[in-house]
Amino acid sequence: MAALPDSPPDATTADQHHFHAQSFQGQKPGPRLIVLGAVHGNETCGTQAIRRILAELKAGTLAIAAGRVTFVPITNPLAYAKRERNGERNLNRNLGPVADPHDFEDRIANWLCPMLADHDVLLDLHSTRAQNGAFAMLGPRNNEGSLQPFKHEERERALARHLGVDRFVDGWLDTYAHGVARRMARVGAAQSRADILSTDPRYGVGTTEYMRSVGGSAITLECGQHEDARSPEVGYHAIRNTLAFLGLSGETPPPAVGDFESLSLVAVHDREHEGDSFAQPWASFNRFAAGDLIARRHDGTELTAPAKGCIMFPDAHAKPGNEWFYFAKENPRGQL
Repeated sequence: MAALPDSPPDATTADQHHFHAQSFQGQKPGPRLIVLGAVHGNETCGTQAIRRILAELKAGTLAIAAGRVTFVPITNPLAYAKRERNGERNLNRNLGPVADPHDFEDRIANWLCPMLADHDVLLDLHSTRAQNGAFAMLGPRNNEGSLQPFKHEERERALARHLGVDRFVDGWLDTYAHGVARRMARVGAAQSRADILSTDPRYGVGTTEYMRSVGGSAITLECGQHEDARSPEVGYHAIRNTLAFLGLSGETPPPAVGDFESLSLVAVHDREHEGDSFAQPWASFNRFAAGDLIARRHDGTELTAPAKGCIMFPDAHAKPGNEWFYFAKENPRGQL
């Protein structure tokens, strides 16, 4: 795969960009799949994987036999041009149609959300800063609750087991909402728009959460580290496996992963003060035994592991008032 092209000098101006998607319709009926790359502009593995798939479709070495698939190689073109996570804000938070757009990501949302609603399944390809192996983020169990009602647990988790990865994490939005409640109790009424967003449970809604809210199923696949040459390969094989599993390509579906690891997010801790610090440099999936020291508050208060589990999404540079790290419990091996 050729290197990603350099952006022109003026490409970091929001009004220089347009939005682009490409769809393929099979002759037979089937599900409607949408695949996203570069929701975060510095996470280009999905862009590379999608471009490889598009080249195969153009060459005729891959065909869409049934259903419909839509590819969005660069979901946030401003962030991609800047080679940064965000354009003007994080597209993967507080995602939804906006009557009065405030920023570039609001305008993306007004284009992207109706397109998501017109599909059945979303595969969103991401990467991480840390040197972590690939893992998939899954939605909730079937429920009729007010936060994230859902009815496609079996379909979503069946697809997850055929992506080609063997580590799965769930519990995102519930845990995020509990963190928001604690944040509100601690800081009281918010003032700035940024504060309002960080104290709104809907700020935890990204592409997959929005997709589930409009009746679809969705998986975020973290393909590996940003610069790791294996990350685009993970994304490419996940797309091919998804096309086969859903019956879109007419190819033999891949086998389901047998032995896998499953984790559930159960708690989030905010960084409350510039003096709050980690006990050591952590990376996602670092393991703890109950009582192990994770971090210290600026006043010396120790934060320890409540049970056997691991840390997720640690951010040593988090601004006070924002998410600092998540704690995940281990589910029984092979239980999804």
